[in-house]
Amino acid sequence: MATGDSKAESADKSDLKANSSIPLAEFVEDVDSFMKREENESAENVLVRLDEQHRKYKFMEYNILTKKSRLKQQIPDIKTSLDIVKHLQSRKESTDPMETQFLLSDQVYAKAKIPPTNKVCLWLGNASDIVEEVKFEVIEYELQKLDQLV
Repeated sequence: MATGDSKAESADKSDLKANSSIPLAEFVEDVDSFMKREENESAENVLVRLDEQHRKYKFMEYNILTKKSRLKQQIPDIKTSLDIVKHLQSRKESTDPMETQFLLSDQVYAKAKIPPTNKVCLWLGNASDIVEEVKFEVIEYELQKLDQLV
């Protein structure tokens, strides 16, 4: 391998590592040359280090699968929210307020009259009490992207 290729390869590896929280795994083609490295004192040390790395990967996999499952469970709520925003957007030219009921908690609803508006407030997660006010024009593009995902 040429020196330029080695630099490009190491730059690619550092880019991958910088862009991902998952550490790179080294593919071992030649076991003899791998074992001759300074850090590979004995086969036992190498096996312990690789086993530890494997456990880390399994832990990361578990976390990713858990997050994926939680996000999949949120899809119905996201679809409902998208439908509501689309309905509000379709009524923004109307002069009559929209009467609706909204969920306060499990099986507890409240009545509301919503005047025509060109803004929507987005609640940004459970951990923070941040509500962002967004105009329909700004959110329309994001809605289209979310609609494709959901």
